[in-house]
Amino acid sequence: MTGFPEAFEERMRGLLGPEYEAFRRSLEEERLQGLRANGLKISEEGAGEEFQEKFQGFGLSPVPWAADGFYYSSAARPGKSPFHEAGAYYIQEPSAMAVVSLLDPRPGERVLDLCAAPGGKTSHAASRMGGHGLLVSNEIHPARARILSQNVERMGCRNAVVTCQDPAGLTEYFPEFFDKIIVDAPCSGEGMFRKDQEAREQWSTENVALCAGRQRQILHCAAAMLRPGGMLVYSTCTFAPEEDEGSVESFLEDHPEFQIVQGRTLPGLSSGRPEWVGGRRELAATFRIWPHLAEGEGHYLALLRKDGEAAAAAPGIRMPACEKDKGILRAAAELLEEVCPGAADLRGRREWMRFGDQLYLLPAGMPAFDGLKVLRPGLHVATVKKNRLEPAHALAAALREAEAARVCRLSEAEAVRFINGEATQTDGEKGWTLVSVEGYSLGWGKQAGGQLKNHYPKGLRRQTEPAAQGAGRPQGEWTI
Repeated sequence: MTGFPEAFEERMRGLLGPEYEAFRRSLEEERLQGLRANGLKISEEGAGEEFQEKFQGFGLSPVPWAADGFYYSSAARPGKSPFHEAGAYYIQEPSAMAVVSLLDPRPGERVLDLCAAPGGKTSHAASRMGGHGLLVSNEIHPARARILSQNVERMGCRNAVVTCQDPAGLTEYFPEFFDKIIVDAPCSGEGMFRKDQEAREQWSTENVALCAGRQRQILHCAAAMLRPGGMLVYSTCTFAPEEDEGSVESFLEDHPEFQIVQGRTLPGLSSGRPEWVGGRRELAATFRIWPHLAEGEGHYLALLRKDGEAAAAAPGIRMPACEKDKGILRAAAELLEEVCPGAADLRGRREWMRFGDQLYLLPAGMPAFDGLKVLRPGLHVATVKKNRLEPAHALAAALREAEAARVCRLSEAEAVRFINGEATQTDGEKGWTLVSVEGYSLGWGKQAGGQLKNHYPKGLRRQTEPAAQGAGRPQGEWTI
């Protein structure tokens, strides 16, 4: 790659002083790569040593600021594995894992990821929420919003709504609504210089100023959607003070009802640098991840709390118009009983919504969204086909083996063939069957006549590779 912009080097040399040479050398080193265990598909206890042992071929080592995060060897190719397609983990830059770790979303909360694509922080929040509560994941750019929606599905998120809306438009639907908000703001991307030539080429002081102005507008919108007593995490992947401490300082001046949360920290994080902007001392309680001081590409984080206490119930919330066709509702209940009798939290819900021929189960507490650009209004459960319902791929991705009526567990090598569209030769109970790779759900098959017909979506079929090549025809292991 070409060198760094001269103006960038000059400003960082002036800011860092004697630290600059170590910082500069760190940007020439090989980039660090990470992945995060998906807590929706593995227990919290299993996300540590058990996960590390299972995927030891990736050369995993722990990320200090994320209990579910790991660095992996540059020689590994986890994105080519069938476990990636099964949502066992999410490939994510290690620094970025600190954002959700700092915010710490909990089950039952209302959470907004305002600038959510491609989905790393959304899937991390969903994992922490355990499928309970409401997670609204928003992305203003349609193409990126589609990628976000695909990742929400792959990771098995049950409680996520994916929207494609500008932040200002979103405030009309969610005034003082959310308990917690993630603002991972678009930035000048200086933390990507180690891995991205384009980020180096596009950098300019003018772009830094442009990003800082945009970030302050986004933060203003986020403030309007956070309930009193709620918390907001602001983050960027840049080193520019104007976009980091400067954006937070400007926000606090405009929003005196917000305070920087004191006393919360994570291993490996450095303090913010108030002396680089207006000198507001509490900015020292914000955080930086430096590539010459920690094993990460670089990040800035600030945790903010809105003054006041939450009301017992948010007033005036209008609920969405749900499906009322008794035939459809009865068929949906029967389908869930047939394919996933163990998923009690799904079978007990009533917030069904039909979009054309697609049937979704809305997260509890989602308000009416007429006019909002929604790509995914909840968990896609089924497709309506003439006089029957067919289970959706997203439902399979969201299930654990214990919840399904029938399971065909494949080896890693067998899963490669399944993802490529091959049928599996097995004898098992007739009907819809959850197909998994060593315990991680992959998709649906339908058993009939000694064969499990492959219902893995054609648009998702791709070449994957096992850690060790298997041999012979697929012979699935059944559990019922």
